[in-house]
Amino acid sequence: MITVATAQEMFDLGIAISGHLRAGDLVLVNGPLGAGKTVLAQGIGKGLGISDITSPTFVISRVHKGAIPMIHVDAYRLIDTENPNLYLDDLDLDTQSSITVVEWGGAESARLSDDRLEITIDRSEETRQVDIKAVGTRWEAFVL
Repeated sequence: MITVATAQEMFDLGIAISGHLRAGDLVLVNGPLGAGKTVLAQGIGKGLGISDITSPTFVISRVHKGAIPMIHVDAYRLIDTENPNLYLDDLDLDTQSSITVVEWGGAESARLSDDRLEITIDRSEETRQVDIKAVGTRWEAFVL
């Protein structure tokens, strides 16, 4: 568990995570509204040389060009749909040559890859608690 007290610390955590990412990686970020999911994604993007990351809430996904492209997905609007798996498939994500970061990435997003980082942000206290779970053989030796 990592304690994060400020938005800058969340951003810096994203930069630290980005140093471990490569094309084909999937990062799922979960937490309540205002937890810092987009700030974390912005830090990941910054670490990849991408600086124009905003929340894709209304467009659902954005592809950001960089040395390794980053697909930023906000699945919030898909949660209450009749079939979120179908809508996620309709996005036609190029997950093999990009790093994919999915905010509100639940079970339907987890099926995109057997290897992924699952990040949960708890903001029930004044400081946020960030739990990073490494899933799959790709992440067996992951240490942050």
